[in-house]
Amino acid sequence: MDEDRAKGAMDKAKGAIKQGVGNVTGDEKMKAEGAADKAKGKVENAVGGAKDALRGKS
Repeated sequence: MDEDRAKGAMDKAKGAIKQGVGNVTGDEKMKAEGAADKAKGKVENAVGGAKDALRGKS
């Protein structure tokens, strides 16, 4: 598994936690940061998946 995929998974998890905390506390900034982290994680995961595919791994 490519390093980008692992980093992407971590960022998505971090983003989900931040969004959850933001929802519970009503902190709009925290919710926005969480959404941004999740989006970043999705991109990193996609990049890592493409790298794996080019290497012939899945």
